[in-house]
Amino acid sequence: MQSKNTYIIGDVHGEYETLIKLINKIPKNSKIIFVGDLVDRGLKSKDVIKFIRDNKYKCVLGNHEEFMISFAKSLKKDYANIARSNSFYTWITKGGKQTLLSYGLIKIDNDDGRLYYIDDEKKLQEFYDDVEWLKTLPLYIKIEDIKKHNKEIVISHASIANIWETIKNKNKQDILKENILWSRKEPKDDVEIFNIFGHTVVKEVNTKKHFIDVDTGCHYLEKGFGKLSAYCLQTDEVISVKKDRS
Repeated sequence: MQSKNTYIIGDVHGEYETLIKLINKIPKNSKIIFVGDLVDRGLKSKDVIKFIRDNKYKCVLGNHEEFMISFAKSLKKDYANIARSNSFYTWITKGGKQTLLSYGLIKIDNDDGRLYYIDDEKKLQEFYDDVEWLKTLPLYIKIEDIKKHNKEIVISHASIANIWETIKNKNKQDILKENILWSRKEPKDDVEIFNIFGHTVVKEVNTKKHFIDVDTGCHYLEKGFGKLSAYCLQTDEVISVKKDRS
């Protein structure tokens, strides 16, 4: 089936096989936009990024991409000491370990579970090339030709509707970015945009509200979530697939 519709896909978190399963259910030639958090936690972040780059799909920046960008700045300096470096602790414990494994940049000692780097300049360069691409991702995407509830549609990683008025205030751009990447506040009824976002995990995509949260917890199978979902702007259709148990 051919389609010109636009589908918004929730947080993938390195779950490449689940992503491909979902893509195969979306009509061909559809426009696809991702809400960020492509990486971390799942085992195939590198494959997820490659797939999205190869297909030139649009994506907004998520907080886990921001993690990857931020820690990449010191990776080369501290790389050889990654097992002992406190600077990597936050990212490693938030899923960065799995991302570095997907690039073949670290290994786990079978005896003590410690992380050790793999000295491979080619793999390191592949990592940095993807980081440079992540730096190009926008904080939000506005949909120009469709409206919901007579409001402009804005796609972001986390909920931004409650502070959308700060978008034009140059003095509040840091506050704006922090909310775009981290906010878990549900949009109020009287906001001026129709916000589609992820970041906060929900059991199902609810199309009856004045916003759409499309993150159905793809990575969290053991917590009763474990689905990757896509929402169609034109039809309100939701397509979801379940992550397979490994």
